[in-house]
Amino acid sequence: MKAQALTYAEQYAAQEEAQRSKGDGRSSIHYPALFLFLGDKVASAIGPVLDGCERKWDNAGGIMALHAASACAEQAGDGSPSQPEYASRNRVQAEGGRKERVMGMALPETAGRDPRTVRQDIYREFHEDSRFLAAMNRSLRRLSNSIADYGRLYSSFDVIHLSIITRVDDPLNVLLPEVALLARAVLSQSFKSVQTDLYALINEREQGDNFGYSSSVGLAFLRELDGMQQTDYTLSAPLLVTEDGLSIPVAHGPSALFDLVYLLSDKNERGMMSSHGMDDNYEIIAHISLLKNRVRPATDTATGHGGYNNMTFKSGIRGSSGRQGYASAGFSAVRRPNRQIALAVLYHAFHYLAAKLQEGGAASLRERQALLGLSADSLRERAAALLPDEAGIEEMTGLMSHGRPSYSELKPLSLREAEALLFGDGGQAYFRSNFAEVTARRVADTDPAREWAAVLSAQEKAVPPLTFYQLAEWTAEQPGGGSVLHALRQHMAGLRAAILSAQEELEQLYAESVERQPFQRVPLLDKRTVRNFIHYLFAQLYSRKYELLRMESELALCLRYDAALEQLHAESKAKVQTMEALEEELHGLALASIGRTSETVDQNIMEYYRNVTEEVMRDIEARRGPGIFFSDRFLGSVSELLGQGNAAAAERLIELCRRELLTAEAFALPFEEELLRRANVAAAYDNREIVSREELFKRLYRSLEDEASINVRLFEYTQEHRHEEKYFFGDSSSEFLRYAFGADETTRIYRLGFVHEQRRSGIEKLNLMGGFHLEDLLYYRNGKVYYETYAASGYRLHGIAEEQLPELR
Repeated sequence: MKAQALTYAEQYAAQEEAQRSKGDGRSSIHYPALFLFLGDKVASAIGPVLDGCERKWDNAGGIMALHAASACAEQAGDGSPSQPEYASRNRVQAEGGRKERVMGMALPETAGRDPRTVRQDIYREFHEDSRFLAAMNRSLRRLSNSIADYGRLYSSFDVIHLSIITRVDDPLNVLLPEVALLARAVLSQSFKSVQTDLYALINEREQGDNFGYSSSVGLAFLRELDGMQQTDYTLSAPLLVTEDGLSIPVAHGPSALFDLVYLLSDKNERGMMSSHGMDDNYEIIAHISLLKNRVRPATDTATGHGGYNNMTFKSGIRGSSGRQGYASAGFSAVRRPNRQIALAVLYHAFHYLAAKLQEGGAASLRERQALLGLSADSLRERAAALLPDEAGIEEMTGLMSHGRPSYSELKPLSLREAEALLFGDGGQAYFRSNFAEVTARRVADTDPAREWAAVLSAQEKAVPPLTFYQLAEWTAEQPGGGSVLHALRQHMAGLRAAILSAQEELEQLYAESVERQPFQRVPLLDKRTVRNFIHYLFAQLYSRKYELLRMESELALCLRYDAALEQLHAESKAKVQTMEALEEELHGLALASIGRTSETVDQNIMEYYRNVTEEVMRDIEARRGPGIFFSDRFLGSVSELLGQGNAAAAERLIELCRRELLTAEAFALPFEEELLRRANVAAAYDNREIVSREELFKRLYRSLEDEASINVRLFEYTQEHRHEEKYFFGDSSSEFLRYAFGADETTRIYRLGFVHEQRRSGIEKLNLMGGFHLEDLLYYRNGKVYYETYAASGYRLHGIAEEQLPELR
């Protein structure tokens, strides 16, 4: 049940996000974009980053990605290292054409190397083995040609935005300068300008037991990076290789290698680990790429609201000394809580249907007994119908008597003695064989459950229905309350008393003398008198036995009904308990899902969607008739569903919600309107102060800001040259974004901008911050002691010589 409900919620969320995003306007990028993922550890970022771009960009179909990762040790057919096969750690799960746009580029293998020298060994192997450079040149040229195939998607082909993404603790980033410079050199042959940014990911959660070594490798990279970003940084190397193996030098500088460097951690500036892991950082990369490369339409209503300017941002994060600072970012999104809504609707729909099943009709005890054939008259008639015809007793007069006793011999005897003298036990044997045993077999063949099945099935489809809720109540053994079982047992007690009384009367009659019986005596005709006595004997004794048999049969029949009622009660009670357990589980799932969202977005989901769900279901009943939910087109028989197991019941309920409820207009409100209605859903019930639109926007504004805290931990929360810019992604004409623009307009010390997108599904916020240096990073300060210790212990953490490295700050 839990797995089914969660799958349903995920499917609804995915479907809803896809549908709503179709109504959302998407941006386009101006110039082509290339993402270069460097290292084995960054493989998991490829899919999410490209997915983020495809969600945001209209022309994302032309995005290309290159994964520079460890190559296989085997030699390719042309004598160069083979391209990485995207299996196991390097496989990128993608749909259709996107998988074809992720190319591999072989670098030296990292597996099996000595961790003490792995970065140095990789660096040396790369520079000593020309096959790597030759393969990289081929890969980059193929990639450049592939980008050209998508030229029609972009406004201009003059510039390409190259974004390099790596993990700071990945040994392969020791080759970052060579990879970046070669990529830029090859791309420069097709584009007038290559704008290169670096995204360095710091995954502090995964360091685990290797925190010392991981920190040392990360710090080694950051130290090298600090050198690459110096204004006097130069690099010259024979990186371009022709098809004939000729090398051509490529030079850079003196200038910083990257236009901007973003440091992104899974620990934010408050020191808290993100519950989303690195996912927010992948969103940040996609959003920054869009921010820097977005086509602003002429009709953009956000014009004048502070669009992004790369030169302004770079200038803002450069200190007074001219030293270029590093940047970081934070991301938050407030979207319609689709998963939580789906689970809330599932619970409320179940609760509504369970309440309908419990209502039933107000049947009296007499009506209940009549429905099940348990009234006193019904039981008497049913028992009488089981007995052979009473006329068969007349046939007993033809039984052969023992000898020919005279009336004078019978006269002094009791009726029991007279019957014995006349027939021995023949009369009793005949009655037993032709009446009692026949009746007993008919009683034994009676199956109340089978008789009730059709009746109860029809009543379950009636309006109002008769369900296992009512049956559990009707069949409970309790005085009063309309229990048919209690009434049946009272009737059985009366039958037992009547049977006992009839048995006593029969015994008294048997004990009376023949002489005192009122039958016709014929003087001088002894045989006629005896024959008259025999007729009297059977008429009096066996008619009473026949009535006694009817009562005993009725009691036996009642016992079978009693057992059937107990069984019906057990089955009905079990179904009631199953319904209660299912409702409790669905309630728990709904509450648990809501508990994982932010305070502003998840408020009143249960209360609001209870009203919406019930309103939609009542509307369906009004249009299609009462009891429609228990028709075959919808749920059908809930009793039968529960008999098939919880999974079957859950599946039908989920299908009902998916097909009939969640498609209603009440579930298609724009994000802001839905949020405001939820905020005020309880006001009409307990007279709480209504949440104003402004108060709601204030909460939403604060929630977005709090969750978009910068994803890097600094030693000083507000460093000297901190520069901030904040951008909303959404409909700039919406009431919320108009509120956001004026919220702290007179006091804000940061740049605020909007990326206008026609959007109904939610709002996103990207906070940019820069101006800090590596020594401001807590990760850098903490890792420094490990780095120095490992270096002093013989670890070779760099490819280049110590004198080429910048001073360790």
